[in-house]
Amino acid sequence: MSDIEQAPPGVDITRPSPARMYDYILGGTENYEIDRKAAETVRASMPDLEDAAWANRGFLQRSVRWLAEQGIRQFIDIGAGLPTRNNTHEAAQAVAPDARVLYADNDPMVAAHAKTLLAGSSGTAFITADFRDPEGLLGQEEAMALIDFSKPAGLLLVAVTHFVPDEDDPWGVVGRYMSRLAPGSYLALSSITSERQPDKAVDTVQAVYSKSSTGAVRVRTRAAIDRFFTGLEIVPAYEGAPAELSYVGQWGADDPDAADSDGSRWGYCAVGRKKA
Repeated sequence: MSDIEQAPPGVDITRPSPARMYDYILGGTENYEIDRKAAETVRASMPDLEDAAWANRGFLQRSVRWLAEQGIRQFIDIGAGLPTRNNTHEAAQAVAPDARVLYADNDPMVAAHAKTLLAGSSGTAFITADFRDPEGLLGQEEAMALIDFSKPAGLLLVAVTHFVPDEDDPWGVVGRYMSRLAPGSYLALSSITSERQPDKAVDTVQAVYSKSSTGAVRVRTRAAIDRFFTGLEIVPAYEGAPAELSYVGQWGADDPDAADSDGSRWGYCAVGRKKA
């Protein structure tokens, strides 16, 4: 059976999807030939691609567990992508079985798969929404039913903001989300960076993603990524670390030095707390 025959209704497989590419890199099966070819084109110039993807995935899992340990019981995972191994609700509910997770993504392919794969998972909901519309996303019926906005929540923007161009003001969009959340809420965010990376690899990443379903990816500087945490108290990435951004592999790592790999250095991340 061809990919076209296998594709769910409404799913475009004429262009690679970053969500499906990520799924493929992480060893998933919800991807198509066009996604695999795109990922392998990136890998040819970026041999540490898989390491970078797993380092970013590890940040998501470790930060969610840490937030649950701090008492956070509700999470909003925007740009969630395809459900894969150790999803946000699994990481959170391993610490707190009563944790609730709202997943959101604007990719119809993600919606087609996620609603099926999350069926039967307690305390979860999936909505189709655009990250750039905080009021519309958080105002959806499913969001209002699952999230209590009078109590702290964890906002997860893992590898999301680099798909939003500067002219759409992703910093202001993140600020609008945080303004809706109660004091004591947290932002966990990671983003790809161009710093200390080979020009050829950066150019290839940008070229491949410019032809994807989400359009170009913005590889930002550390200073630009740090701006997302304006007004928040950044949590040290590990014991003894300064309260500032870290590479994605190092956040919450048992051995930060060992986690400081070439792949990890493709992304900066942090967890920041909204002050009371």
